[in-house]
Amino acid sequence: MARYTEAKCKLCRREGMKLYLKGERCHSSSCAMDRRPYGPGEHGRRRGRKPSDYKLQLREKQKVRAIYGVLEKQFRLYFAEANRQTGATGENLFTILEKRLDSVLFRLGFAPSRSSARQLIRHQHVVVDGIVCDIPSRQVKVGETVAIRTKSHNIPQIVESVKDNAKRDRLPFVEADDKKLEGRLLVEPQLSDLPIPIQENLIVELYSK
Repeated sequence: MARYTEAKCKLCRREGMKLYLKGERCHSSSCAMDRRPYGPGEHGRRRGRKPSDYKLQLREKQKVRAIYGVLEKQFRLYFAEANRQTGATGENLFTILEKRLDSVLFRLGFAPSRSSARQLIRHQHVVVDGIVCDIPSRQVKVGETVAIRTKSHNIPQIVESVKDNAKRDRLPFVEADDKKLEGRLLVEPQLSDLPIPIQENLIVELYSK
């Protein structure tokens, strides 16, 4: 299965902002964006020309792909699905992305990052409505209960992630019980709820050409 294997901090530096891809490290002094707040590579410090419209659209799409850990083919499929639905395509796209099981697990605070959430899911540490699920891309429905299996409660990365929940802003579309290690998706996620600024119109323009 294809996956991104390079340093994740390069993705943040390339976009010029924290994407919170490495959990607690992103909140510490070890964060690459705090130590080297410029683009990666030998030309990272150079001031480039004013970016074209296409470059702005491409960078926004790449930023969102990096945040959610989605490859290009799957991202295009998500966009096509969002375009088929009623309502604004950009809003629909982010609702789909936020309802992925790995994203919901991360938003509940049971994993330090989405990549850690994917690992926990694939190793069968997560149940949805009492049924073990090992598919990170599974769409969670409103009202479904997402929980950590009882025998997995003492996994170090889960324990540390729950301890660090006080440092995070828990978003309004989820509720979690840190003692039982379970939570629910309350309502459909909205783009306006997300903590990282995203210009969804640029992505729609890019794929509508």
